Amino acid sequence: MVIGLKCALTVIEYLIFSTRIIAINHSDMEENMKQTREDVRNIAIIAHVDHGKTTLVDELLKQSGVFRENQEVAERVMDSNDIEKERGITILSKNTAVTYKGTKINIIDTPGHADFGGEVERVLKMVDGVILVVDAFEGPMPQTKFVLKKALELDLAVIVCINKCDRPEARPIQVVDEVLELFMDLDANDEQLDCPFVYASAKTGTATTQLTVKGGNMTPLFDTIIEHIPAPQGDPDAGTQLLVSTIDYNEYVGRIGVGKVDNGSVKVNQEVVIVNHHDPDKMKKVKISKLYEYDGLDKVEVKEANIGSIVAISGIADIHIGDTLCSPDEPKPIPFQKISEPTIAMHFCVNDSPLAGKEGKYVTSRHLRDRLFRELNTDVSLRVEETDTTEAFKVSGRGELHLSVLIENMRREGYEFAVSKAEVLYKTDENGKKTEPMELCYVDVPEEFSGTVIEKLSQRKGELKNMGMASGGYTRLEFSIPSRGLIGYRGEFMTDTKGNGIMNTIFDGYGPYKGDIQYRKQGSLIAFEAGEAITYGLYNAQERGTLFIGPGEKVYSGMVVGQNGRGEDIELNVCKKKQLTNTRSSSADEALRLTPPKVLSLEQALEFIDTDELLEVTPESLRIRKKILDPTLRKRAAISAAARK
Repeated sequence: MVIGLKCALTVIEYLIFSTRIIAINHSDMEENMKQTREDVRNIAIIAHVDHGKTTLVDELLKQSGVFRENQEVAERVMDSNDIEKERGITILSKNTAVTYKGTKINIIDTPGHADFGGEVERVLKMVDGVILVVDAFEGPMPQTKFVLKKALELDLAVIVCINKCDRPEARPIQVVDEVLELFMDLDANDEQLDCPFVYASAKTGTATTQLTVKGGNMTPLFDTIIEHIPAPQGDPDAGTQLLVSTIDYNEYVGRIGVGKVDNGSVKVNQEVVIVNHHDPDKMKKVKISKLYEYDGLDKVEVKEANIGSIVAISGIADIHIGDTLCSPDEPKPIPFQKISEPTIAMHFCVNDSPLAGKEGKYVTSRHLRDRLFRELNTDVSLRVEETDTTEAFKVSGRGELHLSVLIENMRREGYEFAVSKAEVLYKTDENGKKTEPMELCYVDVPEEFSGTVIEKLSQRKGELKNMGMASGGYTRLEFSIPSRGLIGYRGEFMTDTKGNGIMNTIFDGYGPYKGDIQYRKQGSLIAFEAGEAITYGLYNAQERGTLFIGPGEKVYSGMVVGQNGRGEDIELNVCKKKQLTNTRSSSADEALRLTPPKVLSLEQALEFIDTDELLEVTPESLRIRKKILDPTLRKRAAISAAARK
């Protein structure tokens, strides 16, 4: 009996051992089938906003011979969008490619602002390594932590580029220590901690691997990329596998899918199947009509692309981010992380003010609906939902800047519409309690302003987590604060710190609801009647607060023409003319002096509007108005709202 039991156990152990050997051999076989393509490197440039990513890409393009010697090249050539050029920030990730010593280096320039983090998350699936750019003065910042965490989670090779080493106040040695501390905070392994450091000045086009040796060009950075970024691997004999990581859009060819060839090859006129890791039921047979590879700033048409190539594919109408293009006989999707959900929403409505339709080209709900849903073609972080009425749509994004860029693009295209105040998206936890999005807010301010900032953010339910010294003699404050507590605060922050403060935020998950927050302490100055603003009427109105309009501007009843110095709304007549009489006082002929009006930018207007107001957006004007224009109906609604509370 005992001998039989021993024999049975021996057989089971043998079977388990054999199964393990087979599994190990199978994985080894898969690894052996993979081939390395040494003539290609795929990298992404990641960093906090304004640390010099796009300028660095400019220099890599220039020094690789992409431009002619006598060619005039604009600064930040990768920021091709008008708004990107004006604001000096990158909004959309861009692909380019350079050739160095016979090796093609595909480069992806990514945004640094937290609101466009979704762009960074998805493009990292296309690359085998990243260049983490860190300012030699500021050191690691909140978004540096976010993008590095994403890169380490995907086990990508990292090159750290300490940029702006030519700044007089640069402190590269201390910044290296701070970067290594950040790696350790993010639980980097020994191999990741042993990453190379390059010291550069993208502005002057120089780089060096040793601070004691002055750099003359970008060659040390190119050499470090070739040496430390792994070459792409894949099985060239396997079926086609290509993960779509970015969607471009062109009016002539429609949607363009951009991704890396993981296995096999892709050919023009090839039949493939679209599958999706998060949607098992999706399986659609399509044909590749055109195939492009990147060369400098251009897309070059090719007939075939092999493993490791980053390609753009057109001619497939129903292609989305996260889709995998596979051979029909091997439809196996590549896993793709879900993009972080939106945290903030606005309502985009058809403009119904008395001045509606006079300045815009596209004004109907159908125009508005088509444009918003078209934006979903390229912006994976955006959500558009229909509401109870056909006149309004709920648009959700990653932050105020994310939505304001969409609004600015639409008004430049000729759209006329109205938007509500931004509101956060709440959730309910497993216990049925209300939760809201939280942010980590890092504030660097001169010491004399720190008290004011702490007071203001505390009123907005911010909790001071840490306080210490930052570089340049600034005080660094770290807050945990609800996302809605930051809505409308940035303008006030710049005023409070006299333009010297720096504020950075990063999403920190959902937390318990913190209670009501009062957004605005000042009321609005509201026009009482329709007409044209007159100097005499404005002169009397400016004693009540700050005006947003000047003489000659058209107004209507319910339009906000200024900010009251006190907490309540005041209705006044800015169209009032001076009554002429037979008698004249000694000062009658003196000119009335008006204080120049405060002209609000789009961001300032979005920050200013309250929950009962709308921002009327047209290609020519920005007007703030009450949702309910009629004063009697507005008072009734206010009484009803107070009674409900």
